[in-house]
Amino acid sequence: MDDRTDAWLTRRRSRWQDWPQDQLLAAKQRLGVTISVVIPARNEQRTISGVVGSIATALVARVPLVDELIVMDSDSTDDTGDVAAQAGAVVYRTAEVAPQAGSFAGKGEALWKSLLVSTGDLMVFIDADLTRWGPHFVTGLLGPLLTDDHVRLVKGFYTRLWTDNDGSVSTEGGRVTELVARPLISLWWPELAGVVQPLAGEWAARRDLMESLSIPVGYGVELATLMDTVSAHGLDAVAQVDLGSRGHRHRANHDLALMAAELLLVAERRRRLGPAGPDEPAGHRPAATWLRQFARDSDGQVRPVTRPVPVTERPPAVSVQVR
Repeated sequence: MDDRTDAWLTRRRSRWQDWPQDQLLAAKQRLGVTISVVIPARNEQRTISGVVGSIATALVARVPLVDELIVMDSDSTDDTGDVAAQAGAVVYRTAEVAPQAGSFAGKGEALWKSLLVSTGDLMVFIDADLTRWGPHFVTGLLGPLLTDDHVRLVKGFYTRLWTDNDGSVSTEGGRVTELVARPLISLWWPELAGVVQPLAGEWAARRDLMESLSIPVGYGVELATLMDTVSAHGLDAVAQVDLGSRGHRHRANHDLALMAAELLLVAERRRRLGPAGPDEPAGHRPAATWLRQFARDSDGQVRPVTRPVPVTERPPAVSVQVR
């Protein structure tokens, strides 16, 4: 990292404890802004009630900081939507939002469509599978946005808690971050090497920023947002907040490999071309959009498994007309 990045780390990093609720509420009222919390979810009925309920109690009922608490239900096949509604969220099914625009499976799609149904000036995004966390995730992320006009994007970072089969807890985790995102950033975007958790699912942004960006429909949304924000507005537009520790459901390696493929595609587009637009020439697309993996069947045979890699990026939401 260079001196500029070191200076940014000092100037734009804080802890969640630095942002007490009463200070944030006063700032919100003084600025006259509204706040939306968006939780993308797919088949998370086991954890969604705790995430929604904690925010609804602490930051809607007890302290009126959050104006909208929204769950974007991404084609769940369980009771995620009903459980979230019972806990206090307004629930939208992504396939039913702007149906004329079609629908894709993926986290980025849920976040992009949330821009079409929410109204908050400030947007906070929280994952639905959290098991160790607290409402201070929301207040911590809001702090820099409510107190510094120059900050457009706030990234959370934390110690990742991983409970192993024997019950032991370690700080290991973030495999895609350490094996894919961090090497990519260090090699091609060294100015971003000071971002502790570039793929953190807990982050916040100004609505006008989010509406101006192309959004990958899959798991590349966090990396794309970070890169595009710095490209358009400079490193000083990004702040980081230490949120403490975080526990969540961990995914199988085959699923992580698909996420890694999406990240590679997002990064390569931005390294060579910039964000993908709706009219991207066919010659600029990857030669293949499938990930070949292998799994052993019950009969002991190793067989190939082919999975599609999401390549679509939604255009800036500000350009979309919602009927």
